[in-house]
Amino acid sequence: MSTLEIRNLHVSVETEEGPREILRGVDLTVRKGETHAIMGPNGSGKSTLSYSIAGHPKYTVTNGSITLDGEDVLTMGVDARARAGIFLAMQYPVEIPGVSVSNFLRSSATAVRGEAPKLRTWVKEVKASMEALEMDPAFAERGVNEGFSGGEKKRHEILQMALLKPKIAVLDETDSGLDVDALRIVSGGIEAVRAKGETGILLITHYTRILRYIKPEFVHVMTAGRIVDSGGPELAAVLEDGGYDRYVKGGGAAAVAPAGAGAAS
Repeated sequence: MSTLEIRNLHVSVETEEGPREILRGVDLTVRKGETHAIMGPNGSGKSTLSYSIAGHPKYTVTNGSITLDGEDVLTMGVDARARAGIFLAMQYPVEIPGVSVSNFLRSSATAVRGEAPKLRTWVKEVKASMEALEMDPAFAERGVNEGFSGGEKKRHEILQMALLKPKIAVLDETDSGLDVDALRIVSGGIEAVRAKGETGILLITHYTRILRYIKPEFVHVMTAGRIVDSGGPELAAVLEDGGYDRYVKGGGAAAVAPAGAGAAS
């Protein structure tokens, strides 16, 4: 069973004043077929966690470990992490002018799978995934994220996930900037991947609205660079009603009774 294990992760970022620690000892395990939601206010370290898993060079791991199926992820380059089965849907996808979506997707699949997918099968696969995300076929010939709306960028991220079939998918605030219709469609695409049971999903958000469509088995609260509470779906309902005040003002984990034991391990 594919397993992503994060143990005592400390991460710093370089600032004008020098290194600043953002993650301060994160422990988390995500297994194949599980969906974990990490929630927390802005600035709590959620995106730093996602980029650290993916290998963004801006972030320096100063302590702790990340392993995938027992292999040390921190020794891998970004491309090696992708080939190993780690996928990151970015909060702010970048434009790649001059590269069509169709070429980008097939090149990505070739790199991850180790060989080019058979063209006839691939075309059917892409078409079916695009239809599920209600994407116009002409979308495939546009430049990657070039002139895309926020909703189109997020659909493209989920299209990649559906086609690359990662072991672990980290979705960094995929719901940000989406209207109600786009949120429904994007959530449906995530659910379709989730339903196959082959991918562990780490869903990062600070809103509960996406959890109306996607029901995680585990919910974790992150503040000040730490996971301060963990539980089941009921924890999201608590956050819907009360927000993060009791964690931010109350001093984190020491101030609240855990909603569920063992969800973060």
